[in-house]
Amino acid sequence: MITTKAPNDWRGLQNDVARILRECGFNVEVEKVIQGARGAVEIDVYAEENVRGRKYSIVCECKNWKSRVPQNVIHGFRTVLGDVGANIGYIISTAGFQSGSFNAADLTNVKLVDWSEFQDDFEGSWYDNFFVPEITRRLDPLLRYTEPLLPRWVDELSDEDAEQFFRLKKKYDEFGLLMMTFSIYLRFMNAAKIELPLSNCPPIHPGFGASIPQDILEHTSYREFLEDAFAFGEEGLAQFKAIHDRYVP
Repeated sequence: MITTKAPNDWRGLQNDVARILRECGFNVEVEKVIQGARGAVEIDVYAEENVRGRKYSIVCECKNWKSRVPQNVIHGFRTVLGDVGANIGYIISTAGFQSGSFNAADLTNVKLVDWSEFQDDFEGSWYDNFFVPEITRRLDPLLRYTEPLLPRWVDELSDEDAEQFFRLKKKYDEFGLLMMTFSIYLRFMNAAKIELPLSNCPPIHPGFGASIPQDILEHTSYREFLEDAFAFGEEGLAQFKAIHDRYVP
């Protein structure tokens, strides 16, 4: 799952849907007014991408209601989709749908989903287009310090700085190796998406993970995993860089 944090209200649901689509690589507009065949309509979330010159558009209607969405809403939404020429439409409901709604959506380009199901549809794209590049962008510099081959400037460290440097390596070497498995370099080699929680994955070697915070290993959602991984990794990166900058101009 991308995130376990549920939106608080309609505005929150709308913004969270837009955020995921934006991170998947779509151009996204919230509350977009479109001139359709029957007049102007306002779309909660409109997303569009161009793949080799072909436009693909998504329309999302966000329903943070206390009651299930009735079928007349689906009929109206189908009309909107036809008017604006969207490829597919999502109605995301936090309270579910009346039984007739699914009949109204059957054999159409309308998908009726809850918050979790919406995430499932876009998780693979989000993982490749946001999760992997973001880990690479923000934590790849840490790998310079945690890789097995030491940089030449380490030979110049004072005893005090050398002690701090190797203490940091002991703390972050396993974490750096773990982040490498998520990086864009392995995805280029068609490495499989790594499932969470990491505590359920086979260890890289016996005893692996002892120096990694348990919260990072236990996360079941990728966004919360990112937040804690960045907090831990960037703290270490700052300490490594402070030593580096004292010796390398």
